[in-house]
Amino acid sequence: MGKFSNQTVIITGSGRGLGKEAALHFAKEGASLLINDIQKEIANQTADEMRKLGVRVSVSTHNVAKHEEVQELVKQADEELGGLSVLVNNAGILRDSMLHKLSESDWDSVIQVNLKGVFNCTQAFVQRFKEKNYRGGAIVNLSSIAAFGNVGQTNYSAAKAGVIGMTKTWALELSKLGIRVNAIAPGMIKTDMTKGMPEEIQKALLSRIPLRRMGEPDDVAKALLFLAGPDSSYITGEVLRVCGGAGLGI
Repeated sequence: MGKFSNQTVIITGSGRGLGKEAALHFAKEGASLLINDIQKEIANQTADEMRKLGVRVSVSTHNVAKHEEVQELVKQADEELGGLSVLVNNAGILRDSMLHKLSESDWDSVIQVNLKGVFNCTQAFVQRFKEKNYRGGAIVNLSSIAAFGNVGQTNYSAAKAGVIGMTKTWALELSKLGIRVNAIAPGMIKTDMTKGMPEEIQKALLSRIPLRRMGEPDDVAKALLFLAGPDSSYITGEVLRVCGGAGLGI
């Protein structure tokens, strides 16, 4: 029996990257999973990989930025997998640009997915909890050390800072339902996005990391499992930085 056996876990943006890695770790601990990605083929491929580990899986292509679709996403998880236990708000996009070049559309799209999407999913999750009189559970939001400021990321930094504010507010509001709410603020993590960076930029970024290496998706996934699981039962409203020390001093 794993730590998440008989628990249903929703992970948004889990078709690839950090979300997929998190799904893999939850699956190994016995969780039933809702895999969400707006690209159906990718979502199905990841779901098939999880099923090979012997867990129940449901697939969602709902867009977290759309309120009505998120209502259906949460309903689907509850009805197809049975009950709700954990929500991981992972879905996000990048549209980086210096302030004087940042378009209104790039501002809007990042805020819609990275900030409103977290609000949409959490509100729907909590509403379902109340309707079904569920008790206990955990919400883990993906923020970023960019929440504390980063050149060329006005939109992303604003959204991720907002996620931290919502995390702390919800930790206060949702305690009466037995729901703990925490956030993770990753630093530079090895993903498809960072692999495409020019070598000189990667070296410059590494020079600012005390541990002198980029993080692995596994590092973030393990932190997610900790904050979602029984080992953190007395922790709520916190932001755990998974950044190799890059966030020291901010």
